[in-house]
Formats: sequence, structure tokens, C-alpha cells
Amino acid sequence: MVETWTLLRLLRWTTNFFDEKGIDNPRLDAELLLAHCLELDRVGLYLNYDRPLSADELNVIRPLVKRRGQREPLQYLLGSTEFWSLKFKVTPDVLIPRGDTEILVEEALSHAAETGSLLDVGTGSGAIVISLATELSEWQMTGLDISLQALHVARENIESHQLEQQIELVEGNLAELPQQQYDLIVSNPPYIARSEWDGLMPEVRCFEPELALLAEENGLICYQQLAGQALQRLNSGGWLLVEIGCHQATVVKELFSAAGLTNLFVRDDYSGQPRVVGGQLL
Repeated sequence: MVETWTLLRLLRWTTNFFDEKGIDNPRLDAELLLAHCLELDRVGLYLNYDRPLSADELNVIRPLVKRRGQREPLQYLLGSTEFWSLKFKVTPDVLIPRGDTEILVEEALSHAAETGSLLDVGTGSGAIVISLATELSEWQMTGLDISLQALHVARENIESHQLEQQIELVEGNLAELPQQQYDLIVSNPPYIARSEWDGLMPEVRCFEPELALLAEENGLICYQQLAGQALQRLNSGGWLLVEIGCHQATVVKELFSAAGLTNLFVRDDYSGQPRVVGGQLL
């Protein structure tokens, strides 16, 4: 007798499987993955709990459940994620945008005039620069990344949000920023020290791009380079705003001060952890 898998039965099995694999929020991940495979939203799942699944549907679902059980990030399996209430394509070529980075977007908006120019250093998927472009329609913006693969993803996201006329993408290293002047420079740069690598979650350590995560000099090299270039690349009154890792606020603030930036500040995220350091060129 052929075993029948209803949607609810598979949802419960998948939730238990994810829980055994140590996945955070196993029920939510199971719901999102099954909804994606079945082209339903989560409400659609609830309305179809008793529906038997076909062999073809099970053949689509099983490999993705296995991959998530191996700790491959859900966002890569779905092919997209949400940031700043916008949808972004993500692939293993780019860092997955996280909610904490929205603090950097908030700070950029609070320091932005009606018009201006902005550089997003290490743009990755383009989540930061695209989010800012949707809010600052009179600004011209540039996204810089050393990875051509990441820039391909960013370009697709820019096109999907119809921002081609507002955002330019440039391939390059943050050690040599484009020869232009900006009113805002923002960056969520690599800031993980090699000594911290083994302690990262498997989703991050095994699947997200190392190039976007690891940094030399105890995770501080990118901040050193950005601070060193701020005086040459910022317009008078311009701001350098960066996301930081745990325990980096004091040293990054000192780097900014030594570079000649003023009006320094540290902004916490909504869990109370220091998340953004900023400084102004007067």
C-alpha cells in the first residue's frame, strides 16, 4: 500500500527533522520551505493541511529539506529574502542581508540631505544601496564590490526595483575607492577575525562567501582602509557610516577619530548591541 503524505504530516515531519538538526525556528523554516515548493503562502498551507501530496511534489520538496538539514541557509534555497520590506535575490555569491543591517540604513537616512551622492562599499546583493535609493529619489548612488559575481546579483536586484538610472555599480577594492566625492559613504564590510571563524554558525561558516566575512588585522582592516580614505572621498560635511561586529565599537570609533573625522557616534541595534559607528568630515 502506497503511503500517503498529507501537507500537515509532511510539515510535522519536516519540523521535527529540522529540530533534530539544531536549526533555529524549525517550524517557521519548514513552513517557508514547503510554501515555496508548493507555490503557496503560509495561509495557503493552513488551508490545505489535509491535501495529499503527489509524488512529483515530494520529489521537489525532499532534496531541499535534506539541504536545509545540512544547514544550507533557507534564503539560498528560496533564492530570495526580505530586507527593508523589499524582496532581494540572494545566491551563495552574496552575503544574506540581515535585519540588524537595517540600522545602517536608518542612520544613513537620518544623515542625508534632500539631494546628494552616496557610495556603498561592499555592496553585495545591493540591499543597502537599493533600500536607500527607494527612500532618497534625488540622490545618485554607487555600489562598489570586488566580486563580479556579487555585482551580477546586485544588478538583477537593481533592475527588479527599476533603479538603473539612480544606481551605478563598480567593480573595485575598498582599498581604492572610486575617484569621486560623496556626501555619504556607507559600508557593511567584512569584519570577522580569523580567530572567530570556527565559532560561527554552520549556515554562515560553510555557505556564505568568505570574502564578504573575513578581515585581517583582527577584523579591522576594512575600517582602517575606509577611515584612511574618508578625508579624500567625502565632501565637506559628509559622513562615513559603517556596520560593526561585537566589541568593535570603541576601536572603530578611535580609528575614525585618528583619521580626522568628528561628531563621532555609536548606534545600538534593537537588541542593545552596538551596530553602527559614524563620523563626519568638517
